[in-house]
Amino acid sequence: MKKAVIFDLDGVLVHTDRLHYTAWKELTGRLGIPFGQTVYRRLRGISRMDSLDIVLEAVPRDFSPEEKAALAAEKNEAYLALAAGLGPRDVAEDVRRALRGLRERGLLLAVGSSSRNAKYILERTGLAPCFDAVADGTMVTRAKPDPEVFLKAAALLGVSPGQALVVEDAAAGIKAARDGGFTAVAFGGDAVESLLAEHRVGTLTELLDLV
Repeated sequence: MKKAVIFDLDGVLVHTDRLHYTAWKELTGRLGIPFGQTVYRRLRGISRMDSLDIVLEAVPRDFSPEEKAALAAEKNEAYLALAAGLGPRDVAEDVRRALRGLRERGLLLAVGSSSRNAKYILERTGLAPCFDAVADGTMVTRAKPDPEVFLKAAALLGVSPGQALVVEDAAAGIKAARDGGFTAVAFGGDAVESLLAEHRVGTLTELLDLV
């Protein structure tokens, strides 16, 4: 029997994809770098710096670590400016019903996100009180598809990987979950295409049938 559910944040609990896309679009536009949905799909579920490396593939020169840090900070500032407009209205009712239902069944709940802004987003949307633990990009050194962030979340909850479901919308996250020994649940996005997922759900309330 499962004791916990660990959720990715972006694209699962809160749909911030449009904000990330806009922030990357602003940066690449200033730099004159082609950027569209095909490139953006490659960024799903991975860290900011890994995403930047993909974005800069189109530039025929190398960037110093200092230049990369400055570009990543510029993108993050643009994202946070957009995210400041988020609120409880940006959380779907299906998400709220799922979290309430899981809590009523006695499950522990956590967020496992590569984002360094996860706690800020949870506070802005009013979701922070719903979770027993949050593991984010400020607490790990290896980004997805490494399972470190999910293992950290499980440790904070005091459960083993085998006792937890991980809900992800990105293929990198599904691989991280499986490699960490968790039961992987694909929710929308690229994750549904992953053959590694043990379960697939179209709505988060379907999780109540899995626990």
